[in-house]
Amino acid sequence: MSIVEHLEDLRRALIISVAGWLVATIVAFVFWQRELQFLIDRAGLGKTGLIFLSPTGGFTLGLKIAFVVGLVVAAPIIFWQVWWFVSPGLHEHEKRVILPLIGATSFFFFVGVAFAMFALPLFMRILTVGFVPGYLHYLPVGDDLLGFILLIVLAFGLVFELPVVLWVLGMIRIISSRWLYKNRAYWLIGLGVLANFMTPGVDPITPLLVFVPMYIFWEATALLLKLTGH
Repeated sequence: MSIVEHLEDLRRALIISVAGWLVATIVAFVFWQRELQFLIDRAGLGKTGLIFLSPTGGFTLGLKIAFVVGLVVAAPIIFWQVWWFVSPGLHEHEKRVILPLIGATSFFFFVGVAFAMFALPLFMRILTVGFVPGYLHYLPVGDDLLGFILLIVLAFGLVFELPVVLWVLGMIRIISSRWLYKNRAYWLIGLGVLANFMTPGVDPITPLLVFVPMYIFWEATALLLKLTGH
């Protein structure tokens, strides 16, 4: 393909991705108050609520929530366009796994988002109570809380794409199942550290709940690469 054709494909992918995001955002804006209440409850702020610092703060907060929820909901469309854009550079046998990869990418992203919502109360408790003296009190501002939630949602969503990344790297022969099994101990340590970093707290159960699925995903990916000869 020529450079012009690549640019046309990129333009098409961007248009479809943005259109999907906008449609999802419009739908999310209809229910933004329910979505905000859900986030407030998950953050443990049901009694205090949120504040905004400008006359238009409440309205813009609703727009931002709609944009964030729309981005999450439209993620499968965005992943579809990303894989469609890179597909011309793949071999024919590799193109046959594009559809499963789109499904896998979306699935693991949503699993990460779910774990982010699960870990949100832990983050809030540690950051607003665990590390501050008793004479300081947290005053939750809507924009700040939403930005923080967006950060951990994207972080968890991207981290849980690890199986897809490993599979793609194995398919293009950058890594192999033999290499993964050879370095299993390092992966165990790395995933354990990552799980503890993603779920701060004093109890060992919560990081374990994040570590176990990530390790299962890792083992399943390594086994799949081995069975397919990679």
